[in-house]
Amino acid sequence: MGSFPALVVREAGKIRQVALEAMDDAQLPPGEVTVAVQFSSLNYKDGLAITGKGPIIRYYPMVPGIDLAGRVIASDVSAFAPGDPVLVTGWGIGEEHWGGYAGKARVRADWLVRLPANMTARQAMGFGTAGFTAMLAMQNLEAHGVGREREILVTGAGGGVGGVAVALLSRLGYRVAASTGRHELDGYLKSLGAASILDRAELAAPSRPLLRERWGGVVDTVGGQTLATALAGLAAYGCAVACGLVGGSDLPATVFPFLLRGVALVGAESAHCPGPRRVAAWQRLAEIFPEGLPEAMVEEIDLADVPAKAEAILAGRTRGRVVVRLGSSPPRPGPS
Repeated sequence: MGSFPALVVREAGKIRQVALEAMDDAQLPPGEVTVAVQFSSLNYKDGLAITGKGPIIRYYPMVPGIDLAGRVIASDVSAFAPGDPVLVTGWGIGEEHWGGYAGKARVRADWLVRLPANMTARQAMGFGTAGFTAMLAMQNLEAHGVGREREILVTGAGGGVGGVAVALLSRLGYRVAASTGRHELDGYLKSLGAASILDRAELAAPSRPLLRERWGGVVDTVGGQTLATALAGLAAYGCAVACGLVGGSDLPATVFPFLLRGVALVGAESAHCPGPRRVAAWQRLAEIFPEGLPEAMVEEIDLADVPAKAEAILAGRTRGRVVVRLGSSPPRPGPS
């Protein structure tokens, strides 16, 4: 069986401990499929879970990590066999079921997505929950008929969801306005395809109920006043997708954009997204980014580095995506 490393969060009373531990298969939780984890990723929610700055973890001890990718090593179901490349995002892993920050994971079979052809585990975790959420947001814009004649605003563009959204939308031919307060990232965001950079202060200040029609669509990772201002500047029949709340969970807006311009506000929910839609979204990511995300977006760290990087992501000192290396990844398959 052998032991494997795991980052474990324990809590007893007011004492909280985050440490690397050696575990074995007998300690894994119930599930039909056991996966040798090759890569995980670090999301904002993971930062909250590890630091205890948000009520993410439901039970202790907990192996955090809301994403994982690797290969099946044992299966009780016919749908998956040893050697199959798979990924899991959401479904409560890292919150109420042991997650991806360990060399092995045991999960329910219906949580698994088979890796798209030619996508490696590292590439999958380059996207992770953040990239998957950005894809869901883009699909919402498409479903609401948002065209390419106006700019699409992406708020919190320096983060994971925002950065992938900028790269994704620009690759599909949309003109993207990237909002950030970290102007040392301006060149980075333009390298991802942003056509213009907007200071987040412009969106964070209270606005009139209606502004000039500026954006055909919005991917908002911030919430609060930023989302309210973005709604006020949406063009007629535009669509805003809410997929984050780092700036607050309130929405100090009015109904005027909805009544006078017919705009839509929808959400992108990734944790419990139905299986068929998940598969379609991951396949689309593989098609749009056959080589994976641009390397400028991806930082790779070891499992031991996760606690320090969790503090950094909450402090806004990261950009793009952080991939966590747990095991060896096979070479990317060549053309068939």
